[in-house]
Amino acid sequence: MNQKFTEILRGSLEFLSQRIIDKFQPDVIAITGSVGKTSAKEAIYAVLADSGTLRGLYNNRPIARRSKGNLNTELGASLAIINDWKESSLKLVSRGQPAGTRKFAKLLFWLRVISAAKFKIAFGKIKNYPKFLVLEYGADRPGDIKKLLRLARPKISVITAIGNTPVHIEFYENAENVAREKFRLVDALPASGYAVLNFDDEMVMDLVEEKPKTQTVTFGFGEGADVKIFNFENRSDESRPEGIFFKIQHKGNVIPVTIKNVFGKAQAYGVAAAFAVGTIYNLNLVEIAELIERYYVPEKRRMNLLQGVKETWIIDDSYNASPLAMQEALATLKDLKAGRKIAVLGDMLELGQYSVEAHEQIGKIAGDAADILITVGPRGKFIAEKAKESDKDKWKENGNIFSFDIADEALAPIQAMIQKGDLILIKASRGIGLDKVVDEIKKM
Repeated sequence: MNQKFTEILRGSLEFLSQRIIDKFQPDVIAITGSVGKTSAKEAIYAVLADSGTLRGLYNNRPIARRSKGNLNTELGASLAIINDWKESSLKLVSRGQPAGTRKFAKLLFWLRVISAAKFKIAFGKIKNYPKFLVLEYGADRPGDIKKLLRLARPKISVITAIGNTPVHIEFYENAENVAREKFRLVDALPASGYAVLNFDDEMVMDLVEEKPKTQTVTFGFGEGADVKIFNFENRSDESRPEGIFFKIQHKGNVIPVTIKNVFGKAQAYGVAAAFAVGTIYNLNLVEIAELIERYYVPEKRRMNLLQGVKETWIIDDSYNASPLAMQEALATLKDLKAGRKIAVLGDMLELGQYSVEAHEQIGKIAGDAADILITVGPRGKFIAEKAKESDKDKWKENGNIFSFDIADEALAPIQAMIQKGDLILIKASRGIGLDKVVDEIKKM
């Protein structure tokens, strides 16, 4: 799409989305953060969409809809507001579809979207529109949240985590400005709204202190969180990683939660955010836990367990990377039992002036977590160099650090290197293309 068409389309969808929100008055749950947005979105959706309690309250009206995949921009939010589109249609306009391709198909799709929106405004009935919209709000650049708020203001604002070196910080002066951009979601809340906040993120909690009248529900591992996570485990036996186990505590009540085939505390944070939202709507912990264990399906390429070739196991976290998420992924690798632990790490993009320091910091951690370290991309070399320095005796003895410029160069060497019993973590920013490595070594 050319720029002029994109601007006309964006303006049209903004107007139509506003009219739909005005007509149907759904509760909008808006989610932002530097990491964990999609996991929190999927967990919240699982709780709201399939709750028997909520279905009873709203007379079997469609309960919830969420934005799908990585569509967290103005166009993506508009699509979710207008209709529940098929995955095949959304692929046309996702980030994975190369620019300049399938132009006619895209044009026809956008015409369908506009027609559907106009029909809904003219003839749609409340009983056929979802009570809850669970939307992911991206903040790649300053002003992005403000644009999304023009489409739909939230009833509940969820901030997952920001961290000291947030993703996309390249486009901001500093981390505090990133936090303030994301915190616009809280500023936009009505008096009856709720902020659902990560208790363990100091930057998030510092900002909420500036808004003492905001109703908040916090989640996290720290003492004092309203929804507290404790007894967390990345579980594995001698032959296979299994998943995560933890307990949730809220107002003196405790419930255990088990999620198979995913790993890392980020998943627990997302689930805890869903518990927080559920309690706002007076769901009990037992129902929420059952809904999570039955219906929560983590998005692909986010700490998912896959079986690899040669009787290996892969933790596929190749969708994206930030310093905070990379640290957590490496902590998970260190925590799990395995024959050998291999970390395949690529560049973290859009970190601007913080890039070298952030990659070096990851190198210190990777040197301790992995038995074999493979880096991909020019910035990955900073990871490799700092890992060597972190434990010179270890890496001098076995020499198991390898660096490649691009993913394609790494495919054959990794395939030849892995052996039975290995656990392989694969993580980088999406632009590095480490999904190719996953596809090369996973069992078909």
